[in-house]
Amino acid sequence: MTSKAVSFMALVATIGLWSVVGATAPGEESNPAALAAAMKNATASLQGGLRASEAQGTPISAKFEIEDGKLQLSVYTMKGNDFMEVVADPSTGAIAKAEKITEADDLKEATEQKAAMAKARVPLLTATETAVQANAGSRAVSIVPELKSGQATAEVTLLQGTTFKKVTEKLD
Repeated sequence: MTSKAVSFMALVATIGLWSVVGATAPGEESNPAALAAAMKNATASLQGGLRASEAQGTPISAKFEIEDGKLQLSVYTMKGNDFMEVVADPSTGAIAKAEKITEADDLKEATEQKAAMAKARVPLLTATETAVQANAGSRAVSIVPELKSGQATAEVTLLQGTTFKKVTEKLD
């Protein structure tokens, strides 16, 4: 092989390695095994987080997530035109902090969720409880409302053991 070919192959191998490392780095949103493991110690429920967050406004989405290496329960709420992220302790369900949402991507998500909730007649808490009751032995990990063909629905992610399952609940 020529030195150019060897250099090119080394470059391709390096890019491939970066891709693999990037895919397995703590991209917290995309590590279901870590989330399932962390959920084993969580005594708070998504439903409890939805209830607790109501002091900050109407819940428009909720999820357990790993943030900075720690499990947390995050609930987006709306009050008027303001959006808040309410973070609850996954062990106690107590509100740890509430902050106004200012980041562009988070504001975009909250605005889309607000639009879905504007057409909803069923609160997220009720939809979450319905999904959990219909799937015995599961616990809710997240609920995100969305508009599908003008209809308000919510995607509920459930966890049973280490298996995740997504179900759709009607909100209108």
